[in-house]
Amino acid sequence: MKKRFISMITSLVIFCGVFSISATNVQASENEQKKVDGSYLTTEESSKGYSSNNLLRGKHMMTGECSISKAGRDEIYCYGATTANHEVDYLAVVVYVDQYQEDLDAWTQIDWWYLEQENDYYVAIGKSIEVPRGYYYRVHADHFVADGEDPIEETFSVTDGIYLPE
Repeated sequence: MKKRFISMITSLVIFCGVFSISATNVQASENEQKKVDGSYLTTEESSKGYSSNNLLRGKHMMTGECSISKAGRDEIYCYGATTANHEVDYLAVVVYVDQYQEDLDAWTQIDWWYLEQENDYYVAIGKSIEVPRGYYYRVHADHFVADGEDPIEETFSVTDGIYLPE
């Protein structure tokens, strides 16, 4: 009788251990965010992106950045900026707004705009746009700097996706 009781207790402990490990694995996978083309799908209010490798930024380029934030019930605010490390002949930023299409598991471009500046070290542009609710949105930007006879330097930045609930 004593052996049977010890056997049942041991079996129960093993069962509980296996169950708790399984539950932990399920919980961990539920907390993982999906990443699509470099952007995580989040429920955050805003997201910022910066040009990737600053060691490869170039002779004149300093940084590129972009951001997206909720700006109202059906609006998002999108921003992009390019910074040179000194005054240059030409700067530009191109801002793209993407919507996540779940059926395609891909981002599709829904809007874009750009701003150019001459004889300066900084250019930035921001804009609020009306969008349908129930989707993820992100911003990515291209950044350009040129000075003298040197080739045009280019980098990019990208935000994570933010969700506008229905």
